Amino acid sequence: MTTALESGIDIFLHPGEWYFGDRHTRIYTTLGSCVAITLWHPQLKLGAMCHYMLPGDAHPHSDEALNARYGEDAMRLMVAEIRRMGTRPGDYEAKLFGGASMFDVGPGGGSVARRNIQAAEALMQRYELKTVARSLGGCGYRQLVFNIANGDVWVRQGDGSADSRQANGSGEVA
Repeated sequence: MTTALESGIDIFLHPGEWYFGDRHTRIYTTLGSCVAITLWHPQLKLGAMCHYMLPGDAHPHSDEALNARYGEDAMRLMVAEIRRMGTRPGDYEAKLFGGASMFDVGPGGGSVARRNIQAAEALMQRYELKTVARSLGGCGYRQLVFNIANGDVWVRQGDGSADSRQANGSGEVA
C-alpha cells in the first residue's frame, strides 16, 4: 500500500514484499516470525526493505521469477536494484529485525523464526554487508518504521502475550 504525503510517501510492506526508495520514503511493516532487512546508503539517502517469510529461495534449481517471500530471493531483488542505481551493496548499512518465536515448537524444534534469523545472518556475510543494528528473536510482534531520509528504524515490540494489543515499549534501534 502506498500513501502519498506532502513530505513524501509511506509504503506498507506485507509479507513477501520489498521496496526500494529515496529520502522521501518511509517504509512500514509488522513482523512475527518473518524477518525484515533494511539497507541504507548514508550519502545518497537511498534505501530498501524486505519482509521475508521463509529462508532460502523459491526455486533453487530453475530460472523462474524470484519470490520475495524467501530471504535469498528478496535479497537478490534488492541487490539487483542497488546495482541498477549504480551503487554497490557494500555502500549500504544493514539492519535486521524479526524472527520472533510466535509458536512453541518444543525442545530442539527447528522453528521457522530461528531459520529466518540464521538466513539473515548468512545473507549479511554472503553479500559482505555491514550490519549496524539487530533486533532479532524473542517473543511477540514488531512494528517497524524505516525513514530513508536519515536511516532511522523505529521499533515497537509486543510482549508476546496472547492478549497483548499494545506494545510494551517503543524506541529507536539506530
